[in-house]
Amino acid sequence: MNNPIFYIPKRIERLNQLVINENQHERCFSSILLIVWGGSGFIDVNKVSYSLECGSILAFPGTSALELRPQLGLHGIWIEYSALKQGQPEFSPLNSKLSPQLQASKQILSLAEDLYEAWSKPDQSQPFAVQQLFSGMLSELYNESYNRSLLQSSGTWLDVVLQYIDTHYNEDLTRSQMAALANVTPEHFSRTFRKATGQTFNAYILLLRIRKAQQRILTGVPNLTELALEIGYNEGTYLSRKFKQVVGLSPTAYLSKPKRIVALNYNHTASLRALEITPQLGAYSAWLESVDYVPANRRLFVENMSSSDIYASVASVQPDVIINYSQVTENKILLPLAPVIELPFKQMSWREQFSRIATIADRQPQAEAWLEHYDELCSKAGQRLDQAIGLRGTAIVWEIDERTAYCFSSSFGRGCQVLYGDLGFSPPAKIVDRGIADTGYIEASIEAVAEYPADHILITGIPSSPEGRLRLSRLFQSERWLSLEAVRRNRVYLLNQSNLFYGFDPLSTMAQLQVLIRALTS
Repeated sequence: MNNPIFYIPKRIERLNQLVINENQHERCFSSILLIVWGGSGFIDVNKVSYSLECGSILAFPGTSALELRPQLGLHGIWIEYSALKQGQPEFSPLNSKLSPQLQASKQILSLAEDLYEAWSKPDQSQPFAVQQLFSGMLSELYNESYNRSLLQSSGTWLDVVLQYIDTHYNEDLTRSQMAALANVTPEHFSRTFRKATGQTFNAYILLLRIRKAQQRILTGVPNLTELALEIGYNEGTYLSRKFKQVVGLSPTAYLSKPKRIVALNYNHTASLRALEITPQLGAYSAWLESVDYVPANRRLFVENMSSSDIYASVASVQPDVIINYSQVTENKILLPLAPVIELPFKQMSWREQFSRIATIADRQPQAEAWLEHYDELCSKAGQRLDQAIGLRGTAIVWEIDERTAYCFSSSFGRGCQVLYGDLGFSPPAKIVDRGIADTGYIEASIEAVAEYPADHILITGIPSSPEGRLRLSRLFQSERWLSLEAVRRNRVYLLNQSNLFYGFDPLSTMAQLQVLIRALTS
């Protein structure tokens, strides 16, 4: 196993106070990093002269032949640093990735200035400030160099630029900087960018900032001045003016108005329905459609629609907010229509998603009352289980299709959020050891289901084809299956309601609770 490598600065100097000559410079370090935040000048590295200007970054091994002449107009810092590792010194991975042509982001330049300040004026109350700032700056530099190498290898410069903008939108980005990142002319950048996004570069930055502001307003806004600084403006009044330019309303008016909501995932549609809100458009699961009548013109069949069809359908209802899971391709495409509130899949429980959606819809009291009622039902269900089975023990949930079986953790639902989160059952040790908490589910052959013993075995879905049912029948007749304690004690529950158990939302969860309690106490 390789030991981790740590890099520590040995010397940090301002460029306009520095003279470097290869003959007089003692090398007690492995790497050099040069960052320019103002002025212009030159440096010779291995007898090659490099032009330096604002935003230039240069990284090279400490063994390089160097000459930096006195240049009072050149502002920035010179960093000499080494690796902490036994044996031969390790050169920094930045040395082969950065060149003076890379434009440093505002964040990197700010980190560089803070680093010099912490180095030159140590604060005894913050003894680790230099290490923290230096490590953060190296990490940010490496991420930017990675994006640049990805761009050069993939050729899809627009994707890299859009990703960069998405993470640096609150900085002072310019068209020239982005064209340099893409390694194209500013004119070509503008033509391609507008063709792909439908907007100029400056209009896109404005839209992205205002959408981010809307997201923050909808999910818990700081005061207007703090929000302005957060998204890249200097004052709240300027943000308010730009906000009204894009949205047509002031931030205060936008927050207070009833929202026209579009939900692109059936779990989020169900959360809205639990709050007695019918979205302007919503994706509905088969189970939700069976228990909740909604006019056809309010339904969105996302699975069968292209991105352009989704855009057209959403645009037709003029939404104020769109709700979807994160990392979905359509989210960026819908940016011109409304802010997209992204809820991370598998990272938020159904309760957290429900509460977040209630905040967006201004229905927090209703959500709290709903959850209180659900918790009362769970308490009564627990009392019934105490009488019926006593100690809970372990439980496993299987969903079986034509060839494969899947078991789940509480983060993937399928009733596990009820069993493990509300009713006190535990997942069996074998699936815990296989890392189900990280992956969310485990895949196995139908025959291998018998290799996962548990005190209670629940099967929420079974195959529909003759071949799949035959394989399941063979499982049920196998010696390994029949030897399981849960089978011998009649604690296998064939529920076969995959449409219901597929939901991970308030309505589905409450219905799953009722089905599970009937099965476990019958």
